[in-house]
Amino acid sequence: MKYVARVLEVLWGVYAIIVFLACSLVALVGVTLLPFAAARRWLVTVCCRAVFVLSGTPVHRSGFDKLPEGHCVVVANHASYVDGFLLKGYLPARFSFVIKGEMRSIPVIHFLLRRAGSRFVERFATAGSSRDARQIVRAARDGQSLAFFPEGTFHAEPGIGRFRPGAFVAAHRGGLPLVPAAIAGTRDMLPAGRILPRPRHLGISILAPIEPGDAGWQDHRLLAENARQRIIEAAGEGDRLRAACR
Repeated sequence: MKYVARVLEVLWGVYAIIVFLACSLVALVGVTLLPFAAARRWLVTVCCRAVFVLSGTPVHRSGFDKLPEGHCVVVANHASYVDGFLLKGYLPARFSFVIKGEMRSIPVIHFLLRRAGSRFVERFATAGSSRDARQIVRAARDGQSLAFFPEGTFHAEPGIGRFRPGAFVAAHRGGLPLVPAAIAGTRDMLPAGRILPRPRHLGISILAPIEPGDAGWQDHRLLAENARQRIIEAAGEGDRLRAACR
């Protein structure tokens, strides 16, 4: 029985990869041909959501009514490569995703992400990081909706890690509400080091926004820790920083 279950899991994983590649191809052709940024963002959102719909992956969503009608900054925990596609597929198309600068070195993916409105932040080169950070803050001040994975990367071990300051500086200086979001199930579906995804139930919980003027707003470090603790509680994965201190 275990053998049959294992075979079915592998077959589903292969099918899910085929669905992902097909949706990616449609998105790539679309962002190449469509002249308007809003249309490109809408298409990529549809293609990302189609990956989960066509693969039969249940996605439980809660709290989406808490998203401000105007622009805001969303921050979410990061556990898997699946996270970006999941959040892009279910957040409104107006959001620009802030992605680690290493993706610039992969031409096709960089082209698709850039044409879809994503922004890139260099994590290691000081000069590039400062330049990218200024551009992100400027985008927030211009009233753009931004989405971040403030951990910057993910690990095989469960738990929420340290948050980098960029999202919180951008929200503070742009005067935009900060919206924590908790993603569940993606680490188990496709953990670091695994090639084929496993069929799993996924979830996205939008938490109450932290508004300008709320307690701790004037200090981006307090703002980051406030959001991190809320996500830890909602995601149910624990605190990697606290575990590392033991």
